Amino acid sequence: MNTLTDPGTFTVRPLDPTRDCELLHRWVTHPKAAFWMMQEAAPHEVEREYTAIAADDHHDAYLGLLDGEPVFLMERYDPRYVELVGLYEPLPGDVGMHFLVAPTDTPVHGFTRAVITAVLRHLFADPATERVVVEPDVANTAVHALNEAVGFVPEREIQKPEKKALLSFCTREQFEKAVSA
Repeated sequence: MNTLTDPGTFTVRPLDPTRDCELLHRWVTHPKAAFWMMQEAAPHEVEREYTAIAADDHHDAYLGLLDGEPVFLMERYDPRYVELVGLYEPLPGDVGMHFLVAPTDTPVHGFTRAVITAVLRHLFADPATERVVVEPDVANTAVHALNEAVGFVPEREIQKPEKKALLSFCTREQFEKAVSA
């Protein structure tokens, strides 16, 4: 496995459900994306899911690029209306997030951490964002460790319709402290 020395330049652009469908389908149905829960999805189902997100005023999807090449998927949502309704009491400035790194045959040590750092930098670039909220599957221990490395603090387990999740939060200050250490 290679080690990341210079991650390059990450950018994000709004996801185009039609144009990006084939790429997304490969990513979300890959065995490494099991926690994305779309393993059996057909291409038209992936397109339908992301078309619905694009139409939702409280949920957005973005394609993350590294030096212009697609390498991750990021979703930003308002937890007052999407994903976590009734499962916790949102604070002003809370923003929900999901991310998925593209599968690769040549993993680079440190790349996923560089991606989540770029995702959080993007979210905290909005001055209205006070805290990022995540709710990964309790069994996804790899992402729990990654989340904690960039400043997330687990609060408690919650039961969502599709999974038991670990509700975790990261403030701007927690993020900055974690990435500057």
